[in-house]
Amino acid sequence: MMTAGLPFDDVRNLIRQLPAVDAGAGKRVREDLAGASLGRIADLAAWLAAATGRAPARVARPVVALFAATHAVSRRLGAADWIAEARAGVEDIAAGAAPISHLCAANNLGLNVFDLALELPVEDFARAPALEERAAAATMAFGMEAVATGADLICLGTVDNAGDPSAMTLLSGLAGTDGREWEGSDAVLQVVDDALKLHAGHLGDPLEALRRLGGREIAALAGAILAARTQKVAVILDGLPATAAAATLYRLAPGTLDHCLLAATASTPHRKAAARIGLEPILELGVAGGGAIAGALAAGLIRTAGDISVGMAEVRRRRSRS
Repeated sequence: MMTAGLPFDDVRNLIRQLPAVDAGAGKRVREDLAGASLGRIADLAAWLAAATGRAPARVARPVVALFAATHAVSRRLGAADWIAEARAGVEDIAAGAAPISHLCAANNLGLNVFDLALELPVEDFARAPALEERAAAATMAFGMEAVATGADLICLGTVDNAGDPSAMTLLSGLAGTDGREWEGSDAVLQVVDDALKLHAGHLGDPLEALRRLGGREIAALAGAILAARTQKVAVILDGLPATAAAATLYRLAPGTLDHCLLAATASTPHRKAAARIGLEPILELGVAGGGAIAGALAAGLIRTAGDISVGMAEVRRRRSRS
């Protein structure tokens, strides 16, 4: 049962009012590309048109948005100074020293990083709920700001993989599985199982599961996914936390992910978890993880698909006039 009269009600109301993607736009792009033998490139072009409502759709302002957060459970998992490490990751990106910085600069991709209270890690979710409902809802609202840059294609991910244990646990909790589905150290898998046992009986509501098991980055990613849908922005998801955010929304209403694609998967268990919510990776290059490298590469591929669809639409128009 859903809980009424609380901060998450606004999220549920927003989901009920989400616009549908434009299936007609996708169909028109497929007609323009008919006979071109483009394989999955045609699928990407049609998806882009449906997500943005433009046919054909050219990517004019692609942006990578990364979220950084900290988790108290990191102490138990052996991190020496996880807060300093998270801060250093953000600073490297800001200074242009991270791989994603170079990739975005080389491919004309916007890059934004969001610091989600790094000095205030969420609770150890294997011992207590990670967040209060009000804090989780506020973080989702903050994540919506990632789409306020005017992007028409946005890659959503995290600065590092500190949120992966949280994401694993949330994905298992939503699916009714356990830690045995994941690959990882004994310590990580023990945390997953401990958390699932602690919160058993409270995971039927996806938003309640998110606030108990998910960190701030997962909440913010969920908010960004919703905001992108309302503004007709196409979304590329990168990493386990983004997959967990998407799974939360999918459990509320499967159609909320029609404007989303998954860049890559980090492992076979990640691929299986993504498949449960209808997401198939675009790339398999062994670079899935924190930092959104796969997402940025996928953005380039989608931009190319859009350019091809624009060119082929013009060819079709010229032939129809002759």
